[in-house]
Amino acid sequence: MDIKSKIRVIEDFPEKGISFKDITTLIKDGEAFQEVVNRIVDDLKAREVDYIAGPEARGFLLGAAVAYALGIGFIPIRKPGKLPAETVKHEYELEYGNNTLEIHFDAIEKGKKVAIVDDLLATGGTVLSAVKLIESIGGEVVALEFLIELEFLKGRDKLSNYHTNSLVKYDR
Repeated sequence: MDIKSKIRVIEDFPEKGISFKDITTLIKDGEAFQEVVNRIVDDLKAREVDYIAGPEARGFLLGAAVAYALGIGFIPIRKPGKLPAETVKHEYELEYGNNTLEIHFDAIEKGKKVAIVDDLLATGGTVLSAVKLIESIGGEVVALEFLIELEFLKGRDKLSNYHTNSLVKYDR
């Protein structure tokens, strides 16, 4: 199946010059959504993953489905103030400011293997923040899985220490 053909591209959204990759058209197509989940699951099977972690919000959509398919737990990584118990935070830089992610401090037992699943690899800032959170509470990040990679932003270059897989690549 040509997964890329299921992703709608919207030019000049959310601002002029941005080419937005809209996955809502893919996830509403049951067969395409299942194909994406199955391809990620296939890449993870040999890695003996204990948990899937996913950054808010599209990482929840894909990550929870992958965790379910593998029969393992899902760990949400959220924006500040969204998790009810004690959290660990990590602030990171964006092209236009800063952002912060949080995880429950007791979300992952020390030494457990974690794969991070998200919709998009762009500059790598969000996923590196998620990696730092997981490692700070004792988890071992064994894979980074993405539906889309924007190759021209070179986010993969920051991830050379981790197995990184993306299903669809864009060069602009």
